[in-house]
Amino acid sequence: MTRPGTRPRPAVWLLLIALFAAVGVAVGMLLTNIQQRHDEAATQPAQFVTIPDFETDPAVWGKNWPRQYDSFMKTKETGVRTPYAGNEPFDKLAANPLRKKFWAGYAFEVEYNEDRGHYYSLIDQREIRRVKERKQPGTCANCHSADVPRLINTMGWAKMNKTPYNDLNKAELHQGVSCGDCHSNKDMSLTITRPAFVNAMAKRGVDVKEATHQQMRTYVCAQCHVEYYFEKDSKELIFPWSESKKLEDGITIENISTYYQKDGHTDWNHTQTGGPMIKMQHPDYEMYSTGIHAKNGVACADCHMPYTREGAQKVSDHWVRSPLQNLNNACQTCHKSSSDELRNRVVTIQNRTRDMQASAEAAISDAIDAIVAAKDAGATPEQLKKAYDLHREAQLRWDFVDAESSMGFHSPQEATRALGHSADMARQAQLEATRLLNQQ
Repeated sequence: MTRPGTRPRPAVWLLLIALFAAVGVAVGMLLTNIQQRHDEAATQPAQFVTIPDFETDPAVWGKNWPRQYDSFMKTKETGVRTPYAGNEPFDKLAANPLRKKFWAGYAFEVEYNEDRGHYYSLIDQREIRRVKERKQPGTCANCHSADVPRLINTMGWAKMNKTPYNDLNKAELHQGVSCGDCHSNKDMSLTITRPAFVNAMAKRGVDVKEATHQQMRTYVCAQCHVEYYFEKDSKELIFPWSESKKLEDGITIENISTYYQKDGHTDWNHTQTGGPMIKMQHPDYEMYSTGIHAKNGVACADCHMPYTREGAQKVSDHWVRSPLQNLNNACQTCHKSSSDELRNRVVTIQNRTRDMQASAEAAISDAIDAIVAAKDAGATPEQLKKAYDLHREAQLRWDFVDAESSMGFHSPQEATRALGHSADMARQAQLEATRLLNQQ
């Protein structure tokens, strides 16, 4: 210890100088590292190759954007099954045999499997019996092949839609979903490449060219994860959204039903009842649009392609999958709860939705049986029209939930509401058919 009036010893001075020098070096290294991270974050990824227009091979895009490419290729992985979905192609007809009864006479009664990842979008479509055994238009390729933007450019959208699918497949379809379906090859910005989405949004009064980046993180998904139908003669791909004018209100099953009633479109006639029917496809965007996440500006990509940090870079995870497989990044960024609690919330909503769905299914099955009994007893199509209409509306609402991918989680209240109305309409159809049966 230095006493008053005495000078510090040389060794103490040397120790203090070394300490200050070490602190100075450490602070300098820290500032340099921070500046490097800032520079890294601010710098656009280097583009080593020029991506040609209509390039479909994701490996070519991956030369410039390797992080996104690596995660996209993980959509090739299978083997995970969540409570109601997953990336295993399990048989959904075997999982719920009532589906086959509900779709009697339609292609979905032949084969209907759980979807695998984007990597398999074209592979699985080529092998499904619905396409191999039933004649389908080229319209089917719109959402399964990255070759579509090129075909629209060379053939024209109208001709591509009308070309038989198997002819198109043999000559022109080579690659499933790829980078160019959602991104510009010039700067990787999000872009819409499918005319059906642009047309449908325009009918709602929305110009997609004015969309924000956050809106685009939903819109690029909504190009395909939607309800659609093929126009009878032209086979044009159409989304039935023109009755859904207010973007903030979302798209309800009543909006879709009203559209179909005005348009008069029918997908097929039920082979047991003889009634005209519509098969819902995969209305994920529609169901999401009425949910709490949509109301709060959360995009599809926020949950299914959440951002991750790689160094200073914020990268969108292109391993598109169920948030149940990625709760940490998909949910806990906003919800400060444990993974177990979040998983329980999701599964509880799904279980309750499934419970309501089972009630609707029982009612629809009984309605079909009652209509068939009345028909066999001699009731005419004119006499059965009210029962037909009620059955169709009931099954439309049941299918609105069954065909979308979240078992109601995207919009729990809307899913429950649709299923409640479905059960009620099916019981009304059953009563009407029973009344006709008693008159025969």
